[in-house]
Amino acid sequence: MLKRVIAGFLIAFGVGSPALAQLKPGDKAPMFKAQASLGGKQFTFALAEALKKGPVVVYFYPKAFTSGCTAEAHEFAEAMPKFQSFGATVIGISNDDIETLDNFSKSECRSKFPVAADKDQRIMTAYDSVMMGFMPYASRTSYVVTPDGRISYEYTALDPSDHVKNTLAAVQSWKAKHG
Repeated sequence: MLKRVIAGFLIAFGVGSPALAQLKPGDKAPMFKAQASLGGKQFTFALAEALKKGPVVVYFYPKAFTSGCTAEAHEFAEAMPKFQSFGATVIGISNDDIETLDNFSKSECRSKFPVAADKDQRIMTAYDSVMMGFMPYASRTSYVVTPDGRISYEYTALDPSDHVKNTLAAVQSWKAKHG
């Protein structure tokens, strides 16, 4: 119990150890399907299907409704028209249960992009995005996966302030090269 209280405090205030070995540009992205919510409506998100439409920003965050994760969700929501103008999809992933994500998707994601539940940490483990020492929480890691199924960009920082700016720049750069 004490470990969960301490982990919650560290996550809420952006302290903690990120994962050590995130996937790198050029690596093959693990394909996944997950229960997700968009605007409080549940569906199955499939990365392979989303990649048929263009690049996908897969971002991991520690816990819904904490200050950093809420700020990051707001920023992604505000930037969605820009991501969409480049043909990109955004999916946020945490170990929160789907009922929590139904609410988070409406209030903090503003019904602009989906968030997926990874209760068994299968996806965050495949992406090497588990917060060291604080399982089952994800590290704050953002990836851009291109339609060929490869990672084109990776960024890990517990501070949420540059994730949207950096992934948007990576998507824009990819779009400029690939039309």
